[in-house]
Amino acid sequence: MHRNNDLYNFLLNKINQLTEDWYDSLNKDDDDGVYSSNNSEVIRKLKRQNNDFHKHLCKVFIEEEAKFFNSFEEWINEVAYDEEHVKTPINRIIREFFRVQDQYFHLIEEFISINEGEYNHSQIHSWHLVIIKAFSKVIEKFTEANNKAQQDTIRELSTPVISLNKNSALLPLIGDIDFDKSLLIERTLQKCAQNGIQTLYIDLSGVHTIDEESVYHLSQLIDALQLIGVKTILSGLHPKIAMAAIHLNLPLNKVTIKASLAQALDEEKAVNY
Repeated sequence: MHRNNDLYNFLLNKINQLTEDWYDSLNKDDDDGVYSSNNSEVIRKLKRQNNDFHKHLCKVFIEEEAKFFNSFEEWINEVAYDEEHVKTPINRIIREFFRVQDQYFHLIEEFISINEGEYNHSQIHSWHLVIIKAFSKVIEKFTEANNKAQQDTIRELSTPVISLNKNSALLPLIGDIDFDKSLLIERTLQKCAQNGIQTLYIDLSGVHTIDEESVYHLSQLIDALQLIGVKTILSGLHPKIAMAAIHLNLPLNKVTIKASLAQALDEEKAVNY
């Protein structure tokens, strides 16, 4: 009942103006986030994303429901994983979804006014309902994807493999070692392989406690690095950590041990020099 080609074409012809009106009315006083950016490239991308949203949303009036929401998946994932949107508080993003929803309500009223008397109350009511449903579901899917993107970013930061030069990198572990074994191994191996790393320094100077499970995970990482030809150098083991590592059978025979990261790096410089 809500499908209407005339309404679709009316909205489609408005999308460029919708984007400009939306951007012009943005609250750009927020301290952080994509909406307050002064970077011309970020602004251009933001407008393009908003414009693409309208191109998808208009189709709610001509497409089957399943096809409509499936076609939105790519846009949702692109924007949810966009670096600038990941750094933007989710409440501000949802605020903009609702502001855009209001734009559609106003446009529907404009369309009704232009075509006065052509559509009954039931048809008009169905248009409002389908807009509400479309925005609700898109917001739900976007929130899920954005949350996953946030978690991926956190996990990425939890295994920060830092390139030192073209052949070596550093993995600093901080606090109580509490990491996902498969994630740590996967991300570390991936980064080492992608960057052609031959030597990985794992610095434990920021680790204060270590348990059996953590040693097991770290052992698996060392074994995996050895399998892909990466030399592992451990540094910064506090006496308590060293005793625990021995007691819990960390495979120290497969790694080089240095008292500190500075010592390890100084020796590498000396060798390369």
